[in-house]
Amino acid sequence: MAGQSRFRPFAGAGLRARITMTFGMGALLVSLLLVGTTAVLIRRNLLDQREQVVAERVSVNAGLVADKIGRPEVDAQTLFGSLATAGKPSVLVWDTDSGEYLPFSVDTRLGATSLPKALTRRVLRERRSSVMRYEQRGEVLLAVGVPISGQDGGYFEVNQLADIDRSLSNLTIPLFAAVAITTGIGAALGWYASKRVLRPLADISEVATDIAEGRLDARLAYSEWADDPDLAPIVASFNGMVSEMQARIDRDARFASDVSHELRSPLTTFNASVEVLRNARDDLPERAQLALDLLGSDLERFTQLVEDLLEISRFDAGAVRLEIDDVAIVETVRMAVHTLSPTPIPVEADPELEGLIILCDKRRLVRVLANFLDNAAKYADGATRVLVEHATTAHDDGDEPGERTVRIIVEDAGPGVVEAEREKIFDRFNRGGQGGSRGRDLGVGLGLALAAEHARLQGGSVWVEGRSDGASGSWFVLELPVVEASEPSEGEVFLDEVTAEHMALQIPAEEGTAS
Repeated sequence: MAGQSRFRPFAGAGLRARITMTFGMGALLVSLLLVGTTAVLIRRNLLDQREQVVAERVSVNAGLVADKIGRPEVDAQTLFGSLATAGKPSVLVWDTDSGEYLPFSVDTRLGATSLPKALTRRVLRERRSSVMRYEQRGEVLLAVGVPISGQDGGYFEVNQLADIDRSLSNLTIPLFAAVAITTGIGAALGWYASKRVLRPLADISEVATDIAEGRLDARLAYSEWADDPDLAPIVASFNGMVSEMQARIDRDARFASDVSHELRSPLTTFNASVEVLRNARDDLPERAQLALDLLGSDLERFTQLVEDLLEISRFDAGAVRLEIDDVAIVETVRMAVHTLSPTPIPVEADPELEGLIILCDKRRLVRVLANFLDNAAKYADGATRVLVEHATTAHDDGDEPGERTVRIIVEDAGPGVVEAEREKIFDRFNRGGQGGSRGRDLGVGLGLALAAEHARLQGGSVWVEGRSDGASGSWFVLELPVVEASEPSEGEVFLDEVTAEHMALQIPAEEGTAS
């Protein structure tokens, strides 16, 4: 029921660890149960054997002492010493003179006077043999009594059971060693079983990651699970779901691409017509001039929207490819900022990055930088400076050295981006807090989304954060991995990874997106 917490042992551990610990705990409980049962059965068997042996021996010894005990010429110590016994023998014989039973014992501590009253009553009054286990001074003892034939008395033997306890204690170490081995085997079986059970989930996770990164043709290997009646339907259903999703995305991408292509021809005509009207603008009435300006502005935005939609459709279809070059990162950024900005913007770079040449797509790098600068111009009255810094991305395990990266930061002094919108502004058609405004040329909301795609294709990322000095404004950051041209093996690996997924594309300039 909702609102009720479920009992989840080992909830803090992973699924494989929980399965392993469950198998181990199960093996531990079963082995402890078997060990406990074994110990009880062994003890009971040893006691039964001891009782049987002692009872037979006591019957024989009782016959040997029947005619001799109580005679003046017979020494009780000598008589008891001649008997075959492992216990402490004693005798109770009725004395008519004193009117009570006289005790004859070798060891008074375990003699006839220390015997339980219930035992002596059965032997002496009820005249029947009896066996009894009892505890005296913390020690477990076994007493056997037999009536003496021919006279009123009984023969008794008291046996100590410490040897049985010692035998069980000697078995403790091997038994608990067996418990430990059994628990280890159970845990190993649990680990193996969990590996087998979780392998499809691991494969699904890997394929899902590939799909999230845009590789829509990723599938589970059905042939590996075709012979499993339980897992094969799951694998088939997952592959079918991915195929349906890929088909739908392809249809949507084709639709957007087809619509954009169909709109380009009439847009070309509209733009040509507007350009003709602009040439005769001075001859038009004032209201017509205002209408022409509004029409021209919206037509430019519409044209940009169509171009951006075409670009987005190519990304969705995977019809893109990186053009990898040797790029002097600092010098490229300086030249791009100088070319793209109508006003001077200072470029500050870490000294160690001067002269650094990396492998990347120069054109895409410049397009991301252009989008950031255009975004700052539209929403923050322009960028205040551009930073080029080096960084190191730490691995999750923390054991291996992190990956070297370079960060290009466009700083502005605008109102900033609230934290709740810092991820959303890289979504398509998101223009932040200016999304509903039409009073200014605010773009179509695809510039930052395209910038994110350009960065992703090169193994990098983009994000926005507040300024490090705490002042009003934002930092728009592009981070790229450092693959130096002087390391051809790494460059070749990087090229193989990023070009295997995409085909060639020439990318037009994109318009900024609101921050």
